[in-house]
Amino acid sequence: MVLRVQEAINEQVNNELSSSYSYLAMSAFCESQNFRGCAKWFRMQSEEETGHAMKLFDFLIARGANVTLDAISRPAPTYKSIAQAFETALKQEIEVSRQIDHLYELAFREKAFSAMAELNWFLTEQVEEERQVREIVAKFNLVKNDAAALLEIDKELGARSAEAK
Repeated sequence: MVLRVQEAINEQVNNELSSSYSYLAMSAFCESQNFRGCAKWFRMQSEEETGHAMKLFDFLIARGANVTLDAISRPAPTYKSIAQAFETALKQEIEVSRQIDHLYELAFREKAFSAMAELNWFLTEQVEEERQVREIVAKFNLVKNDAAALLEIDKELGARSAEAK
């Protein structure tokens, strides 16, 4: 595998782990606010991001490439509101989409076809990730501070299962 592509995939492994870490912090924040459904959603999202990192990790291993893990920055511990945590999550997903696009572009330029094939899954996944978080943010924006509606959103997000995203 082309060294530049290998290095970029290693960077994305770390980006995915950083996203996982950030979602875990968001989960802890939601727990502290007694929004356990939102906390569950963020915890599951954290696990999903770790899964994304491992998919790239395993790809590097399968290609005989070196895996390099970097330090992960400390995520924000608190937010002004649960809604702000989801707004932050949306920004994070948009950034990950940008990262994947750049990684795919690099693989294309370097003719790293196996990397392109692997990254196709991530391109599709990011469309779904953004759509899902965008819908949650829209719901929070719609209900504003309506306590009953906020509790209903929390309940809905807490119903997330491992099979569904």
